[in-house]
Amino acid sequence: MNRSVIALLGVACLSTMVIAEPAKKPEAAKPEMKAPEAKKTLDIVDTAASDPQFSTLVSLIKDAGLVDALKKGEFTVFAPTNDAFKKVPAETLAALGKDKELLKSVLTYHVVPTKVMAKDVKAGESPKTVQGTAFTIEVKDGKVSVGNKQGMATVTKTDIVASNGVIHVIDSVIVPMPADKKAEKGEKPAGEAKPEKKGGK
Repeated sequence: MNRSVIALLGVACLSTMVIAEPAKKPEAAKPEMKAPEAKKTLDIVDTAASDPQFSTLVSLIKDAGLVDALKKGEFTVFAPTNDAFKKVPAETLAALGKDKELLKSVLTYHVVPTKVMAKDVKAGESPKTVQGTAFTIEVKDGKVSVGNKQGMATVTKTDIVASNGVIHVIDSVIVPMPADKKAEKGEKPAGEAKPEKKGGK
């Protein structure tokens, strides 16, 4: 009788050992995963400064005192590369370096005071620039050019997006047309009839 009880107790102990789950080890704490920080979009000037091909342009922008102006507002910049500036005669560059207002005029002629993406550019348009006058946009054989009768520059790359606008790369420097001196002085064009004097000697 005692042997039967002992045997039953032994079976019960074995059953408990089989059914019972082994104790789980505490899991190691996982390191917190931080979300990657969004890449900050630079403004027009800093975007150009971050690209070595615009080093001459950025240097001239600083010389002309246009850095702050181009950081405020929304712009489209048709940006000449270093190679584009190499096409400009040395004496012309020297003259620009000596005349801050002339330099500012040439540089702002490359800037349109609104954001214009490539898809929005239309042939025949003449957007007014920050300089005050307009240039012409031409499209031929799928290539876009900007400029005037003095010369056109081809757009080689588009839609470099900045926080306050966009940059389109051009292969030449465009120069504003000379101002009409007679118009500035209020003189009448040659051949225009003068008003007749009434009475009197």
